[in-house]
Amino acid sequence: MNKHILDKDVQEFIKANRELSPSTIALKRSPFSHVTSAELASQIDGWQRSVRKLPTWAFSPNIYYPDKINLEQCSSEHTALIKQTLIHTGSKVVDVTGGFGVDSCYIAQEAEIVIHCELNEKLSKIVQHNAAELGVNNLVCLATDGVEYIRQQEDDVLDYIYIDPSRRVNHAKVFLLEDCEPNIVDLQDLFFKKSRYVICKLSPLMDISTALGKLRHVKYVFVISVDGDCKELLFVQDKLFDGTPKISAIRLFADQIQVHTFGIEEEKSTLIRTSDPLTYLYDPDVSVTKAGAFKTISKRFSLFKLHTNTHLYTAEILDEEFPGRIFKIQKVQSIPSFKKNNSLTKANVATKNFPIKVDEIRKRYKIKDGGSDFLFFTTDPAGNHIVIQGVKVV
Repeated sequence: MNKHILDKDVQEFIKANRELSPSTIALKRSPFSHVTSAELASQIDGWQRSVRKLPTWAFSPNIYYPDKINLEQCSSEHTALIKQTLIHTGSKVVDVTGGFGVDSCYIAQEAEIVIHCELNEKLSKIVQHNAAELGVNNLVCLATDGVEYIRQQEDDVLDYIYIDPSRRVNHAKVFLLEDCEPNIVDLQDLFFKKSRYVICKLSPLMDISTALGKLRHVKYVFVISVDGDCKELLFVQDKLFDGTPKISAIRLFADQIQVHTFGIEEEKSTLIRTSDPLTYLYDPDVSVTKAGAFKTISKRFSLFKLHTNTHLYTAEILDEEFPGRIFKIQKVQSIPSFKKNNSLTKANVATKNFPIKVDEIRKRYKIKDGGSDFLFFTTDPAGNHIVIQGVKVV
């Protein structure tokens, strides 16, 4: 950590040039003797990456940005706010895999104290500096192995352990929960000796049912999406809980939040109704489909599914509370009819329960991407392949 980056004249230079390309800055000679052009470019790159993802950091003075990979891997402020709501006021929390400390800073606003453990000493110092600049005074940064820190604590002394295990080990991606680092499957006994609650942040690619088979005492699962992109899964373990977990699909978009919560048994026992396309077409958010809420979302909003295996819904009424996109249906055609009569040369194309991929459809029917029309290639209740044309209303 080069403290000269925090010098007033350096910070003024970064602010004045932060809209420029970092590569442009890197190729120019640095106007400062103790700060290189590469360091200036790195700080500007960090600010640009933070504008949308971490606006509180981006628009606070004297923030020090870490290496690019640390910013890429950290949580956004939107998802960090969700974790903040899971913490009881006045709790003692240990963030085992601290990173850039976004989650720690938000959790600290509810907790009495948060211990931020980070093996990278430089990154730990950066987090400590930024926390002080942001007024987060109950965040203690330790450049240490978080698991070893947990081992050294007395039993039942902690309220929460928060952990975001790395999905990269020795520069290679891993896909099994027990292959992540640290191995949270093997560490469960240790964690429950020291703390009542464990909150695990997992990759959105992780299969929820597989994780539930390996993690004990899971009380809640949160599937979080931001602007239509599934960002992370949160598993909340409570060592005093032995029931069936609740699953919440959380959709964050345009400064709004929509939540659909259901039980696993509720999803299994819910009966679905199918229908041919009616007035409106409902396309659920990725958080809903990732959570597996295929039947409960239909029941909750009084919708019909187009087909048992088609995760599109329809209704005569418009319900803007639905967590996803809603389209006014203009036309429904069979594939032969569409092939013969289609006049659209530009449209947004999507497939659900359909044997041909989007790229092939575009090529076959000479449809460019874009415009206000939407085409859904899908399957109806009778198993027929159809095309639904519509315009987005929500």
